Amino acid sequence: MAKPKVLATRPLFPAAQEILNAVCEAQYWTKPERISKEELFKKIKDKEGLVCLLTEKVNLELLNAAPKLRIAANVAVGFDNIDVAACTKRGVVATNTPGVLDETTADFAWTLMMAVGRRLVEGDTLARSGTWKGWDLDQLVGTDVWGKTLGIVGFGRIGRAMARRALGFQMRVIYADAVRAPEAVEEELKAEYRGMASLLAESDFVSVHVPLLPETRGLFDAPRFSKMKPTAYLINTSRGAVVDEAALVHALESGKIAGAALDVFENEPFIHPGLKRPNVVLAPHIASASIETRTKMACMAAENVVAMFKGQRPPNMLNPEVLKAG
Repeated sequence: MAKPKVLATRPLFPAAQEILNAVCEAQYWTKPERISKEELFKKIKDKEGLVCLLTEKVNLELLNAAPKLRIAANVAVGFDNIDVAACTKRGVVATNTPGVLDETTADFAWTLMMAVGRRLVEGDTLARSGTWKGWDLDQLVGTDVWGKTLGIVGFGRIGRAMARRALGFQMRVIYADAVRAPEAVEEELKAEYRGMASLLAESDFVSVHVPLLPETRGLFDAPRFSKMKPTAYLINTSRGAVVDEAALVHALESGKIAGAALDVFENEPFIHPGLKRPNVVLAPHIASASIETRTKMACMAAENVVAMFKGQRPPNMLNPEVLKAG
């Protein structure tokens, strides 16, 4: 019996390839440049499975080019690149990789928070420049993270992982979310619920952990920045479009906030030139980029595909109604 044909838009990792190759006839895009839309549509014509990244759009146009497609497995927890409704209508299962990157992303959000607060990138630049004259009392003084107020916007798995880390720094933790956390969670994490306006007014650091949805697109706009402390910092490891970058640049230029640390951007890979300033730390979307976590993500996507072709329910379905309908 012929193996189902699957296209992966990156080589993945050896462990993930092993999972996929055991059940499927897998083809991997191995060139250093990203697969173009034309190449993707050409290669997907005869494929029953797709393992893709956030950079590939699984929309009606792709589905029309892939008449045999049965599953699209995203190697990411976010899935704003996938038109789930269109997949459901076509009977294509869509999956993601939730849970596996929570701790790594929280680690990196903390990395960004401490780097911007303590002016680490500016210090690194000075140390490498050959112009450093030695220690001085007020040289590159930043702000303490320890003992400050951390405002967490989005109190899901990653937001709560942030709160756990804050306990070790004796920070006061406040959070905003569409759904209030259970009382037991609030007590365990010593986290206090707030409305957005109160959170912004009270926080020294605001860390964003919401998915990109119609209601969160542009969540951080000029009115929201105006409510923050002039000594506060914005940290974003969620999705770039949650922040209005033009409004953020204005807030930085006008001193409405002290700085920002960003791993994601509104129009990736383009970065607003106004963000390339000393009080902003920039990272190229690497919050989950540890070898352990990215391998787990790739393996999880492969396992979703393999389960589908073994006649099992993929563990991380975004549209379970597809299989119910079948």
